[in-house]
Amino acid sequence: MKIALIYTIFAVIATAANILSQDLSITLYQGNYAILLSIMVGTAVGLVVKYVLDKKYIFKYQTTSIQHGSRTFYLYTLMGLATTVIFWGFEFGFQALFHSKEMRYLGGIIGLAIGYYVKYQLDKRFVFVHKEAIS
Repeated sequence: MKIALIYTIFAVIATAANILSQDLSITLYQGNYAILLSIMVGTAVGLVVKYVLDKKYIFKYQTTSIQHGSRTFYLYTLMGLATTVIFWGFEFGFQALFHSKEMRYLGGIIGLAIGYYVKYQLDKRFVFVHKEAIS
């Protein structure tokens, strides 16, 4: 139960980093692709924040080399692609339905919550696997 609470706190932190970076991006650039760009910026920021927290505190995972670290981040990102579809689907869907920044962000938060649950299951099985668990 403790791990679920910590994971939830980290998901909230990464979600806040995502939404805040989206809002900053929209403030800095308001051109034709502002919403798409802001969602991409938020996704990248959230990904890095969540990876660092998950790797160190949730899975207590240490990489053994630059190659191992790169492979781990690659797998983490790959698992995130499926969950990003969930997140973006909610965020873009809420934008299309409600046409407001607040509702778009609410959609993003809902999508991230669902996506993070799915992502934990994927990461546990495919990314942060210790060698002794493979044998």
